[in-house]
Amino acid sequence: MSEPTKQTAPSTTSSAASGSAPAAAEKQDRRRSRRAGTTVTSDGIGGLGAPAPDSFLSVRDLRVHFPTDDGVVRSVDGLSFDLARGKTLGIVGESGSGKSVTSMSIMGLHKPGTVRMTGSIRLGGEELIGAGSEKVRSLRGKRMAMIFQDPLSAMHPFYTVGHQIVEAYKVHHQVSNQVARKHAIDMLDRVGIPQPNTRVDDYPHQFSGGMRQRAMIAMALSCDPDLLIADEPTTALDVTVQAQILDLIRDLQSEFNSAVIIITHDLGVVAELSDDIMVMYAGRGVEYSSADAVFREPQHPYTWGLLSSMPRLDRERTERLLPIKGAPPSLINVPSGCPFHPRCAYADRTGGLSQSERPPFAEGIKGHYSACHLSQEDKQSIWENEIRPTL
Repeated sequence: MSEPTKQTAPSTTSSAASGSAPAAAEKQDRRRSRRAGTTVTSDGIGGLGAPAPDSFLSVRDLRVHFPTDDGVVRSVDGLSFDLARGKTLGIVGESGSGKSVTSMSIMGLHKPGTVRMTGSIRLGGEELIGAGSEKVRSLRGKRMAMIFQDPLSAMHPFYTVGHQIVEAYKVHHQVSNQVARKHAIDMLDRVGIPQPNTRVDDYPHQFSGGMRQRAMIAMALSCDPDLLIADEPTTALDVTVQAQILDLIRDLQSEFNSAVIIITHDLGVVAELSDDIMVMYAGRGVEYSSADAVFREPQHPYTWGLLSSMPRLDRERTERLLPIKGAPPSLINVPSGCPFHPRCAYADRTGGLSQSERPPFAEGIKGHYSACHLSQEDKQSIWENEIRPTL
């Protein structure tokens, strides 16, 4: 993963405050950074700094908030990452961590008037936040496409699978119905659906779960998108079909050189496909690096918890799997300080910082970002002596 540019974090103090307050806040950030052995990035708590030169998709300090009668739901609260063409980013986390909301924000699928969205999403150099609905619609399907969690509910039950692929294709191509139908048959054949000439006229309920997911992939790829977002593409499928779908996504990415985002709670899926991994918790990124680095030397207690709760087939295990205690927090009332501290077994090693101050998203090891108040020495010691031996 290309290393983003790093600078000193700007003050997050309001501009209405006195002139000395921003300087004091900046010094405090630097003190916390030195204490943790990290470098605070240029976007401060929210981001990574300047986008990498080869970035096709660049997200910076994305915040997606939903006002409700009970309060503001901070579904995404300061998320940043980069993705290049031909690469795969895995976004992992428990349900409610903001993964799907992030993908819906990139696709521009939130209902206008129900959401407050700030930050930056740049696709091939084009800014999507603030862009008109027609502009985003012109990009959707052609430049970016999405495979939804449940194809049975995502596909229209009143229309045949072929009709829906034809419709998606004709939005971006001025072709006849006959040409579009032939393209739909070719796409169904490409994703491995048998007898595509006849299945093109079947309805979604006539397909099995695996076949529906393949049809959903065919629809998403019908216009050769530059960015493909796969939101839990294998959740409801059996293990054999899961493997086939993952192989299919990998093969199609190689063919089209697409940038791919895999959203999942299954670390086994991202280990199989991803070049880089973003771990999310309570709407925030808590760890971000190459897949190899995240599995070899994870830097955040939440990532340790995810790894400890994942079964291994390559070695014998005598102890029970260790679940992460507690439950994800309400996104209306996110805990103060580090949002993970009520569930973290190591929060008492930070001298109270975990309960009082939000940790900066910072680079502790070159190219490896995390949001944790533990010192680099403590992280290394805990991982080597307490976590890794139990996996």
